[in-house]
Amino acid sequence: MFSLGFLLLAALNSTVLAEPWANLCAGKSSNEIRTCDIHGCGHYSASRNHRFHRGVDVLCSDGSTVYAPFSGTIVRQAKPYRNKNAINDGVKISGRDFCVKMFYIKPIKYKGSIKKGEKLGTLLPMQKVYPGIQSHVHIENCDLSDPTMYL
Repeated sequence: MFSLGFLLLAALNSTVLAEPWANLCAGKSSNEIRTCDIHGCGHYSASRNHRFHRGVDVLCSDGSTVYAPFSGTIVRQAKPYRNKNAINDGVKISGRDFCVKMFYIKPIKYKGSIKKGEKLGTLLPMQKVYPGIQSHVHIENCDLSDPTMYL
């Protein structure tokens, strides 16, 4: 019984320690999730060609500055595709309470510390690859759980 109580307390503490993330995109007053367009929907678990979307798409204009959602360490480059295209770039960031991958950005660096709200990079030209899509940053938790509550 003691170990179950300890686990519950630890889970509650990690939830309490977690705070909302910073706004991801310059010119946006909040992290607005992409609605549905001709290329699909941006919310977590949206249907995507017989699969489920395991991240959240946050609206951002092509070329906009993208900010770090929380303080932590940029661990490495992360690419969403196996092929080369104009938006195939991003980073994996690990922090005290989180680990995320962020795609469709050209980061200013691929390793090192970063603070919440600090410039992370620039949104790549989504319209070149997916004309008519609502341009966005894709963000997903490393454990593939839903990140929506932190946005």
